[in-house]
Order: sequence, then structure tokens, then C-alpha cells
Amino acid sequence: MMGKLLSVAILAAVSSSAGAGPVQSSRTEFATAVQQYAPLFESELERARSFVDAAMEKGVVVPVPKDPGGGYTHEQHKQNFKIIYQGGRLYKLTGEEKYRDYVRDVLLAYAEMYPTLGDHPAKANQNVGRIFWQVLNDAMWLVDSVQGYAAIRDSLSDADRRNIDDNLFRKAAEFLSTGSARTFSRIHNHATWATAGVGMTGYLLGDKELVDIALLGLDKSGKSGFLRQSELLFSPDGYYTEGPYYQRFALKPFVVFAGAIENNDPSRKIFEHRDGILLKALFTTIQLTYEGRFFPFNDAIRDKSLKTDELYHGVAVAYAKTRDPGLLSIADWQGRTVLTDEGMLIARDLAAGKAAPFPFTSLLLSDGPEGKQGAVTIMRKGDGMTGQALVAKNSSQGMGHGHFDKLSWQYYDNGYEIVSDYGAARFLNIEAKAGGRYLPENESWAKQSIAHNSLVVDENSHFDGDRRAADKLAPEQLYFSDEMGSQISTAKMIGAYPGVEFTRTLALLDIEGLGQPLVADVMHVDSEGDHQYDLPLHYNGHVMRIGFDVESNVAGRPVLGKDNGYQHIWVDATGKPDSADNAFVTWIKDDRFYTSRWVPQAGSEMILAESGANDPKFNLRREQMLIQRLATGKDTAFAGILEAHGRYDGAAERTTASDSQIRTIKHVRDGKADLLLIETLTGAKSVLAISYDQDKTKKHSATIDGQEISWTGFADHIRLDGGAK
Repeated sequence: MMGKLLSVAILAAVSSSAGAGPVQSSRTEFATAVQQYAPLFESELERARSFVDAAMEKGVVVPVPKDPGGGYTHEQHKQNFKIIYQGGRLYKLTGEEKYRDYVRDVLLAYAEMYPTLGDHPAKANQNVGRIFWQVLNDAMWLVDSVQGYAAIRDSLSDADRRNIDDNLFRKAAEFLSTGSARTFSRIHNHATWATAGVGMTGYLLGDKELVDIALLGLDKSGKSGFLRQSELLFSPDGYYTEGPYYQRFALKPFVVFAGAIENNDPSRKIFEHRDGILLKALFTTIQLTYEGRFFPFNDAIRDKSLKTDELYHGVAVAYAKTRDPGLLSIADWQGRTVLTDEGMLIARDLAAGKAAPFPFTSLLLSDGPEGKQGAVTIMRKGDGMTGQALVAKNSSQGMGHGHFDKLSWQYYDNGYEIVSDYGAARFLNIEAKAGGRYLPENESWAKQSIAHNSLVVDENSHFDGDRRAADKLAPEQLYFSDEMGSQISTAKMIGAYPGVEFTRTLALLDIEGLGQPLVADVMHVDSEGDHQYDLPLHYNGHVMRIGFDVESNVAGRPVLGKDNGYQHIWVDATGKPDSADNAFVTWIKDDRFYTSRWVPQAGSEMILAESGANDPKFNLRREQMLIQRLATGKDTAFAGILEAHGRYDGAAERTTASDSQIRTIKHVRDGKADLLLIETLTGAKSVLAISYDQDKTKKHSATIDGQEISWTGFADHIRLDGGAK
């Protein structure tokens, strides 16, 4: 219900085809309409104005590049491409010439400096840039700067336009393409940024050659380039092979370049390409979060959330294309948008009350361009902010940013990550920590299998830590059910270790009498010979109770091993529980208690440990873990549960149900089937039954605890009293 007023204002002030800016009357209409009907856009406009005005007070600051990530020149050039983008948008929206003039002067300073630049002096092992220490940042600079330049270009003098065109943007596009051919030709997020920047420059300058190589690769064969990246980096479900953190990062160049393609070459129907993969990827990106933060797969920086520039752009573009009201609730949570037509639209409709909750849901996301390289499964109950989310990472390696963590998992509850993943060992853009680069511990700890909730054989990481070997093999997702109350995911990994295969079932189950769903975990290991097996559980919380006797290392903390991540583990205590009755550890996180319980194998022990050993520069976070160890075994099974229970009210000084509400669990292997019996303190019993049979109609039966049970298909959750699930 914006009416004619805002329609006129949008056409006059927001349209990307506008020339020198809106006339005064249109600016007045625009300001009035924005204030009344699009307050989110108004706040974004004021934020940009404050940011650019503060920069203008300091004058034009374009230093000669010198520093790595986090250093002065690095941060100043980062500020500059944001200034160029936002200053250009401010001129387009307000018509105030001071913004055009400042952006022009900044670009002229770059046009003077850029032709003199060689390799960045802080170059390291990454592909080197000119303005920044790695070429990726140069590409990011170009993506934003070319958009800011587009907003003012038509209003410049011929001489200034020619100078900026030829000495800055053409040279930057040449460097990022032919001058950085190895990066530009990769199927990788760095190449996505580079092709986007080069392609948008080509459109702006009317240079078809730049557009063609951006879309189709340097040889124009289509074997690389932007289009090929959209075909190989995403699965049919929109999952990005490097994981959610890099999916978030790559999303911006994908969507902004797609917008430029649509505006300049609508016949390509870029948003329909590959069954609408770019929009599908945006929705998948949002699904890969809990409380707004991305699941920290692979080389993830854990503090990234939906409140990030890439997602402000992505959500706005996706809403403009789909009008999905769930995206409005995401924009509302973000509290931000972008200074574009799409940003105006999302702010307008949000203010008009058109938002609906985003439908966070359980789903299976296949991996690989054809969906045949494993999968990620998400099992949810409740909303995406404070409910439960069980995540099974059964995906491919994730290229160079991948970790050796096949069939690992994470669990979220009550607004927190309860079973955790380390993510990356990196302090991004903090100069004191290796200039913001990945730390050595990213290789020695974060990528190693023991740093994850996955099986480790003979203290070696999967694929012996060889990324090229890992790229060739992926898990097989065998089964997924999103039936509420009985959500189940099973996958198998063959080839991570010679002669060893392991199959893991994770389930999110409603149990009679329990207030929260319970996680069940059954891993079956088949081996050709004897091995040592370690199964770590990385958790967040403070230990309350240990069900078995432990020998604590109070005088000194031994280190668990010598390499493959084991050299970074302090051993706090060890113990040998003798049954599932006492094989448990309870901890508290915030106001809720959690108990991990397992069925101990004969001769096994539990290790209570913490990361941080052999870390003289204090690069690692100190995080707790439990490690089930079977010193020698062939075929074996790990079976356990994770239970949330009780509440601690510190204000009222009241504690309820701080001890586990589970009496015991039992695991039985009956033929090829695995059965996990769960019994509560009230006597309620249920069984997770797994046949591993892909025939959905086939009936199965087995016996556990003296009772015969039957089910149909691959797996089921069965109450022994015969009641409903």
C-alpha cells in the first residue's frame, strides 16, 4: 500500500538506470516515503551516510599497500571499497553531489596508484594481490567498487571517466583475469569473486571480452568461469561443497553478478539457470544455521552469522525474486538491508506487515554437482533459534578448506551448540595472529579427525590427512527420515582407512515422559584386522557428575599422543565404566543439563580431555572432549545417547531433574540389524531398530531384552508397549 508516492520515488531515486540522480522534488518524495513506509531502509541510509561522512572528514586516504590482513593499509583499503560502494549509492539515492565528488576523488587516487603496483609486499603462500596480500581481497575490492563507480560514472567528466576506466578498472580486471589465471580458472570461491568483479566491470565498460571470459573462462570453453562454478560448486539441493561458512561468503558475488547479468542480458535467464540454483542456494544457506549462526563445517570462522553483508544482499535479491514472506522475518532478525531496489522492497514489505516465520525444517542436502557425493542431514524440532537441531555431516571433503571428519555430527539445543565442532584455527584479520591468516594449528589440530565427532582409527586421521585422496571418496547417504518424533539419518564411509568401513546412524527421538527429544547414536565398524578405535565427543558445558570411577591427573597433565592432532590433547582423567548403567557423564550448559550415556565395549576406557597441549603461542581454544577408546578390536559397535534434562534457575536457587532420566540403554546386534534399547526411570522402553535394508516395504524382526520387535523398511523407532511412537 505504498501508493503512487513511493512508486514515483523508487523510479526516480532507486532505479539502477537513473542518470545523474533524482531531481529535488523526487528526493523529497523519496525521503518522506522511506521514513513512512520503509524504516529499515531509512536506517540503512542513515548508517551509510554516517559512515561515508566520517570518511569524508578525513579526506581521501589511499595508502600504498604494505600490510597483511588486520594491518593499517589492509583495513584502510577494505574501508575504501565500502566507501566507494556506499558513497555511490548515496549519490544515486539523494542526488547530493558531495558523495559523487568524494567517490570520484577516491577512485582518481586509485587510478593514479594502481598502474604502479606490483606484487603485494606481504605476499605469503596465497595467490598474491596488488592492493591486498592475497588476490581474493583484490577481487572483493573490485566487486564493491565497480558497483559504486556505476552509480556515479555517467555524471563524471569525459576525462575523469576515461582515467578511471582505463587506469583503474580495466587494469584491475586484467590483473584478476589474465594476470591471475590460476585463480580465475579455478572452481573455487576465490574464482567466484574474481569472475564477478571482472564480469561486472565488462558490463559497465561495454567490454564484451571481459564479460565472456567471466562467464565462460579465459578460453571461453565454458569449462571454467562463473557459469561453470554455479554448476560444479553447488549440489542440486543448493549445498555448497566447501560448507556453510564458504557458502555464505561466495553467495554475494553469485547473486550480485547474477543481478548484473539479468539487467544486461535478460535472455540468459540467469536466475532460472540450473533449475534456479542460485535462489535455491540462498534458502539452503539460511537453513544451514542455528540461532542465526552457520554450522561450523570445515574452515569456518565461528562468529559468522546471517548478520553479514553477503546475506543482506542475498536475502534482498531472493525476496525480490520470490516474495517469500519467510525472508522478511530473516531481514527483520538481521536488522539490516542494502541500498538497492531490492533492499527498498524488502524494507517496504516488512513495514507493511507481510513477514511470516522462516520455515526452518528437517531436510537432507545432497553434496556434489550431481548430488552423489554424500549429504548433510538436519533433523530439527522447534524453531531455528532455540529448538533442537541434530546435524549429520556425511558430505564430501570440501576441497582445500575441508576437514577430515567423515560421519561427524553436531547438536544444538536451548539456543546453544551442545555437541560442537571446532571450525577453523584462525583469528581473521587480527594481525597479531599470523596477520589474520590460518594458523599452523589449523593443519595440526582443526583439520585432524580427532578434533571432530568422528571415528579415529590407530590415531591416524581419515585418508592419512591427504586432501587429494579425500577428494576422491565421499560417504554414501543410506537413509533419511524426517518423520517428526522419529527422525533418522544413516550413512556409510568406505575408504577413509584401508580395510575399515564404518556406518553411523544418528536419530532425534521423542521418548515417552521426557521433556526434550533424545539423540541416539549407533556406529557399526567393520574391519579386516585389529585396530585401536577412538570416538571423541566434543561438548560445551561444565561437568556435574561422572557415573564411573576416574583416575584424575592432578599433579601433571599428560599429552594423549604425538601427532595427527593427538599432540594437542591434555588428558585430565581416565576411567573404565563396566556397564551402561554407570557409563555416563552429565554436564550443564546455561540452565539445562545434558547426559551422554554409552554402552561400553569389553576392555574399553573413557578419556576426559581438553584441547590446548603443545600450543606455545596460545592459538587454540581450550575445549573439552570425551573419548571412548577401544585399544584393540576388529568388528565393533559404538552405541550411545545424548539426553537433555532438568533446569537450573540461579535466580530462584532451584534445581530440577539434574540427574539423567534414563535408567539404562542396551545395544544388540541381531543378524545384520542393530538395536538400541532405551529405558527411562519410569520404565518406558523404546527401541531404535536399524535393518540397513533399502527395501522400504520389507518387514523385519529381531529380539532384544527378551522381546521380539518388528518393523518395516530401513529403520524405525518402536515403543515396546506397542503404543504410538
